[in-house]
Amino acid sequence: MSRYDQADILRIAKEEDVEFIRLQFTDIFGMLKNVAITVSQLEKALDNRCMFDGSSIEGFVRDEETDMYLYPDLDTFEIFPWRPQQGKVARLICDVYRPDGTPFEGDPRYVLRKALNHAKHMGYDFYVGPECEFFLFHLDDQGLPTTTTHEKAGYFDVGPVDFAENVRRDIVLNLEDMGFEIEASHHEIAPGQHEIDFHYNEGLITADNIMTFKLAVKAIAKRHGLHATFMPKPKEGVNGSGMHINLSLFNEEGKNVFEDVKDRRGLGLSKIAYAFMAGVLKHVSSMALLTNPLVNSYKRLVPGYDAPIYIGWSPYASRNCLMRIPITRGNGTRVELRSPDSAMNPYLALAAILEAGLEGIEKNLELPDPVKGNPFMLTTEEREKFGIRQIPNTLGRAIEAFEADPFIRRVLGEHIYSKYLEAKKEEWHEFRAQVTNWEVDQYLFKY
Repeated sequence: MSRYDQADILRIAKEEDVEFIRLQFTDIFGMLKNVAITVSQLEKALDNRCMFDGSSIEGFVRDEETDMYLYPDLDTFEIFPWRPQQGKVARLICDVYRPDGTPFEGDPRYVLRKALNHAKHMGYDFYVGPECEFFLFHLDDQGLPTTTTHEKAGYFDVGPVDFAENVRRDIVLNLEDMGFEIEASHHEIAPGQHEIDFHYNEGLITADNIMTFKLAVKAIAKRHGLHATFMPKPKEGVNGSGMHINLSLFNEEGKNVFEDVKDRRGLGLSKIAYAFMAGVLKHVSSMALLTNPLVNSYKRLVPGYDAPIYIGWSPYASRNCLMRIPITRGNGTRVELRSPDSAMNPYLALAAILEAGLEGIEKNLELPDPVKGNPFMLTTEEREKFGIRQIPNTLGRAIEAFEADPFIRRVLGEHIYSKYLEAKKEEWHEFRAQVTNWEVDQYLFKY
């Protein structure tokens, strides 16, 4: 059931003194874009008559296909609580359409909608709960971001050791004003690192919420004179920032189909859950270019920094495995995928994860045995014996896995697949041509 219709939005905009509306959409690389209009143009926008130049958005369309239309999702109407209260600013998240009224296949939101429709056809609703980590750093004298923080707080520390306690509080209160249900917020392991978790929701809503969350965190941090970054590994020698994703499926009666109290393994999980996990693990390497999309993403996925690098699952609260099973049962039954980071495009990454899990269910894939113990403590020979594979450890390896799996091309569609792959190959090529400070320090005086 929809929250709003056109009349509701026009009425609320008038009553709340809304002056500007941002028509938001996301490009294929997960960058939030918008066209800003005044309230005088709101009715036109609600009639799907707002157009923009698609050729100016990287990875969207060719020059001869420039005209695109923004179709607002009325249920996403929200007023930004951190903006001025006179002449308020609101937003509508939009789907991108061609002039002939057909969905644009290069719109990441469209890709996720297709995956969700596939799940719905199978009788499932896909729910996702993200755990978003980020860093807060100081700005320099020119207002540009640095990687400097004056605090030395660690995991779950409180003020006054945690200098940013009030910043997190401000972020949480603003998000709650926008309808978020915040479950927890705390200082993370590294100095300047933080985590805020919000309640799980239907897949498309969660993807929208992730984009809104990142915008809100950055805007409110700036108001406090800080820079918020979701870069996976902004500093060496400390933990990077991930975005663990909790996944579950519900049936049409609202029951979590991942739970089965008669589970023969004694874990309280259903055959559907095991098959879903098997599908995700089967394609997790080829999905890495989506879940971990940057050169920098792979600086986080190294031993010693609480990030998984081996493909496997654990029935316990093990944080060494790529996938683990949190202890909650009932409607809270879920599996947690620990490899993604917040640089990902949530629409594309969640679409791929969901389709991988659905393939596991459709093909009744067999889940391998769980990883026993800590895979980091095993020898190479022992890992080979137990069939424990490593996820890609560079963007280059991720590109190879992406290209080798036809599943990815099918999920993304030819347009996004080719545009995304082309851009990531160029990114990897540019990085490989760089000479880093580490290389100069190591080799300049030796050779």
